Amino acid sequence: MATDTTVQSFNSSHDVLILGSGAAGLTCALHLPQSLRVAVVSKGELAGGSTLYAQGGISAVLDQGDSLASHIQDTLAAGDGLCREKAVKFAVTEGPDAVRWLINQGVPFTADNNSKTEGLHLTREGGHSHRRVIHAEDRTGKAVETTLEALTRQAPNIEVFEHHLAIDLIVDHEGEETRCAGAWLLNQQTGNVTTLSANATVLACGGANMVYRYSSNPHSSTGDGIAMAWRAGCRIANMEFMQFHPTCLYHPSARGFLLTEAIRGEGGKLLLPDGTRFMESYHPQAELAPRDIVARAIDAEMKKCGAEHIWLDISHRDESFIKEHFPGVYERCMELGLDMTKEPLPVVPAAHYTCGGVLTDLQGRTDLAQLYAVGETASTGLHGANRMASNSLLECIVYGRAAAKNIASRDLDESNKPAPHWDDSRVSEEDEAVIVSHNWHELRKLMWDYVGIVRSNDRLERAQNRLSLLRKEIEDYYSKYRVSPDFIELRNLLQVADLIVKSAAIRKESRGLHFNRDYPEKRPGARATVLTPANTASYSNTPEW
Repeated sequence: MATDTTVQSFNSSHDVLILGSGAAGLTCALHLPQSLRVAVVSKGELAGGSTLYAQGGISAVLDQGDSLASHIQDTLAAGDGLCREKAVKFAVTEGPDAVRWLINQGVPFTADNNSKTEGLHLTREGGHSHRRVIHAEDRTGKAVETTLEALTRQAPNIEVFEHHLAIDLIVDHEGEETRCAGAWLLNQQTGNVTTLSANATVLACGGANMVYRYSSNPHSSTGDGIAMAWRAGCRIANMEFMQFHPTCLYHPSARGFLLTEAIRGEGGKLLLPDGTRFMESYHPQAELAPRDIVARAIDAEMKKCGAEHIWLDISHRDESFIKEHFPGVYERCMELGLDMTKEPLPVVPAAHYTCGGVLTDLQGRTDLAQLYAVGETASTGLHGANRMASNSLLECIVYGRAAAKNIASRDLDESNKPAPHWDDSRVSEEDEAVIVSHNWHELRKLMWDYVGIVRSNDRLERAQNRLSLLRKEIEDYYSKYRVSPDFIELRNLLQVADLIVKSAAIRKESRGLHFNRDYPEKRPGARATVLTPANTASYSNTPEW
C-alpha cells in the first residue's frame, strides 16, 4: 500500500520525486516501474489540484469520421503560429492510446452506443472541427483524478506526502554536471521542513492562474513549479500567454465556478444585457471561436455597455438534455437559485490556464539534469499562443507517460549522496504576517488591472515598477523569517508575475492570448518568447522553436 505521510517530517530519499498530484503527476507515478521508490507530494489532499475541477473533457481522435491530421491542424490553428509542430503531432498521435489507458484504469467516461466512436459519447468544443472530446458528463476531471488517486494509494512503491509544500529545488553543482537532487518540503501540519532527495524529480505543480484577481482555478495554482525551476536555472517560455476562460459564473457565493465550454459546444449562446447575440460579429465560429477571441469579445462588450457581466443561455434546449449533459453545473446553479433550464446564466472571463511554462523536450526533460516538468507547469510547445479546449488533460496524460518512460529507461544513480538539510537557524518566527496578506491581494489586483485580457505599454511599465518594489519587500522578508505556506506561495506568484510581465513586454505584437493595444497587429513570422535565468544550466535536453 502507498504510505500516507502527513504528520511527521523527516529526511528521506527516493528514486523519483513527483511534486504535484494532478493528472500529469499521478499518470507519471503510475507508469513508473514498481521497482522504483516513488514519492508523490501534494500541497493539500492528494486529489485537491486543478484536475479535480476540470469539467470539459479530453480531446482525442476516436471517431471514424475524424482524423489525426484534422486534430493537428485545429491545434496549430488555435496556437496561432507558435505551436511546436513535433509536440502537437506527438500529443495527438499518442492521444487515443492515452485515453484507452484511462478507460482500462476504470475512468467512467460517458458512453454512447455509436460504434463509430468506440462506444463513447464525444462532444465538440471551441476550436475543434469535429466531435472529439471524450468526457464523464461534466465532471471529467473528477472522474480522472479520483480514479488515479485510488490507484496511487494502492501502489506498493508509491509514498504519498499530503499537506506538503515544496519550498525550493535542491541543486547539486558538484561533479561533471549540475543536476537536481530533490527538494525541500514544508510540512503544513507541523511547520517542519523535510529534505527529500531523489535521483529524478518531476514538476507537476500545475499553473499560475492565482496570480490574477479572478481565476477559475483552486487556491493551489500559484506557479510553484515554474518559479522553482526558474530559480534553479531553467529557461521559461511563452509566459505572456495566460488563458482567460470566457465563462466563469458571476455570483458572490460561487467565485471561480467554471461553466464548461461544452455548454457552448451544445448550443449555448452568449448574450448582451438586452438579450442580443454578439459573437457572430467577432468570429465566423461565433460562440465556438477559440477562447482568447471569445474572452476578448466579452471583455470589449462589457466595457462598451458598462455591464458587470454578460449572459450564457442554453435554456432553449430541452430540460432533460441539459440535466443529462451538465448535471454538475445544473446542481450547483440550482443551489445558487439559478435555473439554467429556464433562464440565462451571468458570466465573466477569469484566468484559467497557463500556456507557457518550463521549457521541456518531448520526454518532459528540462535544462537541469534529472529534472522533468509535465502538465500545465511545462511548456512543451503543444499550446503555442493559445490552448485549444480539452488539449490540457490530453497533454497531462501523454507527457506524464512520456516522462515516466524516459525515467524508467535511465540507469538511475544509486550512489546519489544525501541532499543538504534545510537551515533556518538564523531566522525568526514571522511577526509581520500582514505584509504577506497585503502583498498577496495587491499583486493579484495589480496583475488583473495591468496585465489582464487587454494590455498596453504603459500598463506593463507600471506593473514592472510595482513588482520590483514588491519583490524587494519579499526578499527582505525571506531573509528574516521562517517560511509559511502563504509566504512561499506569494514568493512564487511574484516570480511568475515578473516572468509574465517581462514576456509580455518583449512581444511587440498581438497574437493568440496576448493583446497589446499599442501593437494591435500580428507581426510576420512567429517566435517564441524564451527567458533565460542568470544561473542557467546547460541546454543539452530541451527544444528550440
